Amino acid sequence: MEAKSTIQLFKMIVEAPGARSILKDLASNCKKDGKPRVEVALELYLGIRNNACVRCKLAEKSLATLLSLGGRTFGASMEEIHERFKDPYWRKGLASVIKGLAYFGVAKPFVPSAPFQVVWNITSSCNLRCRHCYANAGGPNHREMSTAEAKVCIDKLAKWGVVVLAFSGGEPLVRLDILELARYATDRGIYVAIATNGAMLTEETCKELRAAGVEYLQISLDGARPETHDNFRGVKGMFERTVQGIKNAVAEGFFVNIATTVTKLNLAEVPQIIDLCENLGVKWFMMYNFVPTGRGRLIEANDLTPEEREDLLKSMWGRLKSSKVNVLSTAPQFARVALQTEGMSCNIIPAHFSNSEVPGQLHSLSDFIGGCGAGRFYVAMNTNGDITPCVFFPLVVGNILKDDPSKLWVNLKEFRELRDRGSLKAHCGVCEYKYVCGGCRARAYGYFGDYTRPDLGCILNKSAYEEIRVPA
Repeated sequence: MEAKSTIQLFKMIVEAPGARSILKDLASNCKKDGKPRVEVALELYLGIRNNACVRCKLAEKSLATLLSLGGRTFGASMEEIHERFKDPYWRKGLASVIKGLAYFGVAKPFVPSAPFQVVWNITSSCNLRCRHCYANAGGPNHREMSTAEAKVCIDKLAKWGVVVLAFSGGEPLVRLDILELARYATDRGIYVAIATNGAMLTEETCKELRAAGVEYLQISLDGARPETHDNFRGVKGMFERTVQGIKNAVAEGFFVNIATTVTKLNLAEVPQIIDLCENLGVKWFMMYNFVPTGRGRLIEANDLTPEEREDLLKSMWGRLKSSKVNVLSTAPQFARVALQTEGMSCNIIPAHFSNSEVPGQLHSLSDFIGGCGAGRFYVAMNTNGDITPCVFFPLVVGNILKDDPSKLWVNLKEFRELRDRGSLKAHCGVCEYKYVCGGCRARAYGYFGDYTRPDLGCILNKSAYEEIRVPA
């Protein structure tokens, strides 16, 4: 059966009368077993647990049927499914997927019942003064939560079903309670990541972070040469300290991702930065889109032209196929570049913050998982608990301390619009790649104050770019 027809069959079954009630029951919390019913059912299915309540045992049978159907639909063997869901974070993610199907159906693009990732600017304090800082860290004081308040927020995120919590800032390592908060989140079943400038990653700090349950470190590196990186970071000597921090993190066994915000100031050094990533033994290199927000507005003139970004993404796609490092980008156009370059032979679809392996016959699946994930796969939180669609997107839509985030997720007008690719304007709205890409909504908001406007970073929006760049 053709992949598109198979996905349509999957959609028909999931959206059949009564199916959503079954899915909601699967994703509901079992008070007796203390977890979402789907997680208990998965543990039974995998042989991780032997006993559970009657409803969870019945849920196992429903889940087995759903996994078999899903495996056939998306080309995964039962052995692969078994192996993948041994990971408790994948089981937590599946609960969010099933509940998302119950709430939103087989939507295009797909929406889980909670963001897979929340990035939390836990502090506005910082030891550096980066030129492109989205948070304007180190600037005017912002209200920061106490340890007790932060734990309340973590409890809310865990209850909501968030899989990954990334502490960012500012520099999160300057918070004296960061180890306590990391351990607390880990104990609540959340995968913990930290986004850091790397300058404080001594051997001892790395050991303490590992002991606190931190799994993943994103370390910013904005040049292959000391002068380039230090110029971005605003403090001399940071390149050597950051590189040493990366070495310490790799040696301690973290999953290390190097993040580089690319502008005209460091564009020429991207190949050398990837070389350095390979030599340092990190897992990922992530090219971050420049977004004109925070202090970044002061260097807006250094944003890449559409042609520069297009050439960069094409070169990154070529490098991805040969590099020991997984090469990614937050620019959603990376998926379009991949599909245009490879055609139907393309078996890796770069989605926002991941490169997803998708067999060629399942290209239609990329319409469901691809594109900008703001307000769909992730959200951000500020130091005071204000919720925004992403860290580069300073539109406050709620507050974790005051609001029920699960209700915001389902009902909020802004989230619904961000998920609706039919609401996009200019070429983004008519583009044949709008479901695998859709443009960066933070860039649209940064340049126009309207997240439905075009992403000026795309070559297909060149006319809009030229219009806004015309001197007054």
